[in-house]
Amino acid sequence: MSKTIVVAIGGNSLISDPKHVTVPAQYEAAYATAKNMAALIVSDNRLAIVHGNGPQVGFILRRAELAKHELHMVPLDSCVADTQGALGYNIQTAVRNVLGGLHQVRNVSTIVTEVVVDRDDPSFKAPSKPIGSFMEETEARMHMQKDGWSVVEDSGRGWRRVVPSPRPIEILELDVIRQLVESGTVTIAAGGGGIPVIRDDKDHYVGVEAVIDKDLAASLLAQNLGADVFVISTAVEKVCLNFGKPDQLALETISLKEARTYMAQGHFAKGSMLPKIEAMVEFVEESGNTGIITDPAHLASALDGKAGTRIVPD
Repeated sequence: MSKTIVVAIGGNSLISDPKHVTVPAQYEAAYATAKNMAALIVSDNRLAIVHGNGPQVGFILRRAELAKHELHMVPLDSCVADTQGALGYNIQTAVRNVLGGLHQVRNVSTIVTEVVVDRDDPSFKAPSKPIGSFMEETEARMHMQKDGWSVVEDSGRGWRRVVPSPRPIEILELDVIRQLVESGTVTIAAGGGGIPVIRDDKDHYVGVEAVIDKDLAASLLAQNLGADVFVISTAVEKVCLNFGKPDQLALETISLKEARTYMAQGHFAKGSMLPKIEAMVEFVEESGNTGIITDPAHLASALDGKAGTRIVPD
């Protein structure tokens, strides 16, 4: 029986080699990712793909910095929109080409997606998400005064801009995404967590300078689509306790209760695995269905229960 599957892939999955980050190199990485998803895209399953965009947003901001003596700066919501289009184009082309190589035909489409956040979200008063390149202190303080940026010193490596990371609460294009997914179209949506927008005093939608966590947005999309399975593709095949230590332990199946216990015990790093586990817990709790975390090479086998970490209801 066919299933609805939402797969979240990281922005770094679209850059296989940090020394080769050109657009053609990013396409090749997208093609490799699509090949890893071949079993999903040729099946009868309904598929939505959510991608990250951290490195690519950084590239846009860096270009703007270098060209600031001639051109305007680019607002962060526009950066997310730009990457949704560019990365969506790469991914949908890669998926089509993988399908073609397997003599299969399937519609593929990218949706530029706005995600509503609460303008009173606590993160707006305490920005913490680093974006863009490192700066000298003088440049950082100039941006503080001229552009109203929040900046922090980052572990002796230099100064960096930090922005709010509010929780996603509504996907504006949900009905369109649902129609596409249910029609069998491989649908790329909510890229980079979605373009962050708020409702202003006039009840108008307005973009804001913020970054929405991609995995939380993907979890919300999976919940709203009634997905049977939610998959997060990341850098490791399985979630581990005591990661990187001699007593590292790979997890195959964990319950919601176990996941919450491990989070409380501090097993998952705040900037990497923790938001993925949080996103999975929200999906499994809301849907009663299964979540999977694995790496790109094991996507197909993880869906067959032969790899990855599965998060299941209590």
